[in-house]
Amino acid sequence: MTRKTAIITGASRGIGATVAERLARDGFNVVINYSSDAASADALAAKIGTAAIAVKGDVAEPAAMRALFDAAEAKFGGVDVLINNAGIMQLASFADATDAQFDRQFAVNVKGTFNTMREAAKRLRNGGRVINFSTSVVGTRFENYGIYAATKAAVETMTAIMAREMRGREITVNAVAPGPTATELFLKGKPSELVDRIAKMNPLERLGSVDDIANAVAFLAGPEGGWINGQTLRANGGMV
Repeated sequence: MTRKTAIITGASRGIGATVAERLARDGFNVVINYSSDAASADALAAKIGTAAIAVKGDVAEPAAMRALFDAAEAKFGGVDVLINNAGIMQLASFADATDAQFDRQFAVNVKGTFNTMREAAKRLRNGGRVINFSTSVVGTRFENYGIYAATKAAVETMTAIMAREMRGREITVNAVAPGPTATELFLKGKPSELVDRIAKMNPLERLGSVDDIANAVAFLAGPEGGWINGQTLRANGGMV
């Protein structure tokens, strides 16, 4: 059988890198997309070995995402799984938010997700998977997350609609919505008391780990997740 291939956007570090390593262990070829951190992406690809390549590209640019799929097809013969991990978050109240903050978050989180979904809709092999990333803030509705949460609410809606449009091709389309996760990005600049308070907001009283999120993605990407379709999986320890 042909070894399946997964594209993971924003995969040079953090959750995306852990997802890439997990899928490689599960037997996938992995295409590590990155926008700027070439050193981390190349190091990850070297660590995984011949089943991985690193491809630069800004998800907000349609031509770059066409080129990303081109590179995956040229190297591995086709694409079976798309994981839309790339995203940015800029927190601000509605009173203080700038046009630039609004435009960039929608460009990356919404248009970027759309750009790859459009390519996947045309180019994914039958029986494939699309796994988008949302956020549990869509449910918690924390202050200052208005723009970011709005971008992810749009992603959830696109997820459900694309699942219906893939009728007849055995392609599932789902989203994973992490809660607070112990990544360098999340922990940076936060006092330990704040981290502890956030960790205790869910009944399991801890932060999520990158492995927790990678496990959820791997489930949806693998054969055991094939009956889940058009859903948002809230991987947050029961926070919401």
